[in-house]
Amino acid sequence: MLKRLIYFASAAACAVFTFAPNAHSAIASKKVVSGLQSPLFVGAPPGDTKRLFIVEYHAGNIRIFDLQTQVLQPAPFLTVAGITTGNEQGLLGLAFDPGYKTNGYFYVNFTTGGGGTAGHTEIARFQALGDPVTSTSADASSKTLVLSYDQPESNHNGGWLSFGKDGYLYISAGDGGGANDRHGTIGNGQDRTSFLGKILRIDTSTLPYKIPADNPFKGSATFKQEIWQFGLRNPWRCSFDRLTGDLWIGDVGQDTREEIDFVPAGQGGLNFGWRPREGKIVTPAYTGSPYPAETPVSVVTDPLHDYDHATGVSVTGGYVYHGEAVPELQGKYLFADYGSARFWILDRAAGQTLVTEKTTELNPGSSKLISGISSFGEDGAGEIYFCDINHGTVFRIEQAQAASFTFFRTDVGPVFKAQFNASSFQTYRIEFVNAFDNEVWASFGSYGPFPYDTNLTFSTSLQPGNVFYRIKTPQ
Repeated sequence: MLKRLIYFASAAACAVFTFAPNAHSAIASKKVVSGLQSPLFVGAPPGDTKRLFIVEYHAGNIRIFDLQTQVLQPAPFLTVAGITTGNEQGLLGLAFDPGYKTNGYFYVNFTTGGGGTAGHTEIARFQALGDPVTSTSADASSKTLVLSYDQPESNHNGGWLSFGKDGYLYISAGDGGGANDRHGTIGNGQDRTSFLGKILRIDTSTLPYKIPADNPFKGSATFKQEIWQFGLRNPWRCSFDRLTGDLWIGDVGQDTREEIDFVPAGQGGLNFGWRPREGKIVTPAYTGSPYPAETPVSVVTDPLHDYDHATGVSVTGGYVYHGEAVPELQGKYLFADYGSARFWILDRAAGQTLVTEKTTELNPGSSKLISGISSFGEDGAGEIYFCDINHGTVFRIEQAQAASFTFFRTDVGPVFKAQFNASSFQTYRIEFVNAFDNEVWASFGSYGPFPYDTNLTFSTSLQPGNVFYRIKTPQ
């Protein structure tokens, strides 16, 4: 459906108009940072509303972007040494200690050499130099190893890190890679003696870390006590609802399904079913051919939402929105697909799960100017951002802004000109009609979408008669 924006009668000499989004207001993607090296994550320390910290995947850098000056700090906050960058490896996660404002501690998740066939994952703690609130660099020599585990292959590393409202550090670990989790007799996802294919949960208030008292396998002589959830393939980007503490998991599927898992705050020990199950179905490879059918080791918790590979092929988990700039998104979960470059919101209002696509607003046009949605993130105020790893950019989710239009008629020749500020990723259509009550509009053509805000000038010979012009944008 197209929304009428503004009309202009050719008899006028000059006028300035504005319009605001209607009751069905749109959202938009606003580019805020560019020139990055494969951005993989964006976040901020607790309470810091002035800065964004951006992870550069293979460069191993953490960069700082000043939200007030809109300037990217030239020198990295930290470059993590010794990372491996084969396939899906690299610097994968960043989390700030709940007490960062005073202690300056932050944690990273990265792959490095040694250990398993494809190296190993390290969770390490570093410390900012000087006052953490204003620090622009970290002490590379402050590295303290927190946890490590071997990687049998170079993909499915997971890599997300975050502190929950309970103050504990949560870590996502993929199943170790390869197709169909062919490691061990039951696969790493179901094997509770392995860290792989899990969400881990540890207490880092002191190091060495401790096991939280309510971890489901605390005290076990057999299973890894760090396990919080299991049965995951490659939990690629997870998040906590900053208001409720609920955990959301985007788990990348094999050949058939992508899934969004939901964990109520404080509920551990859930089995999401991989490898016997993919999304809400039996994994096709484990139906008897090529591999024997399997039964999960415990009762399976189905995903809150899954979708097939006609829709997308690699889910990127997102965040529940609790910012102030986009009222339409309040309390809704925004996520995307890396492969298809599509966006959705998931709304759990009134006990239902309603999923609505938002691609035409956030990444419009058949060319898909955003093509590598690698991660979402939040700033200190709860506004949501996402990274485009392919183009080295970071975008913020915003309310579609009112546009300002200036229309004028030249003194030389019967020419109509329209100048207006075109918002990024919006398409505009300019039309005219010879009688206002006719409603039979002819089009001069469409303009956009553009990967950035721009000023457009449109001109054409005036049509004969009492002509009205309008500019429209898809709703």
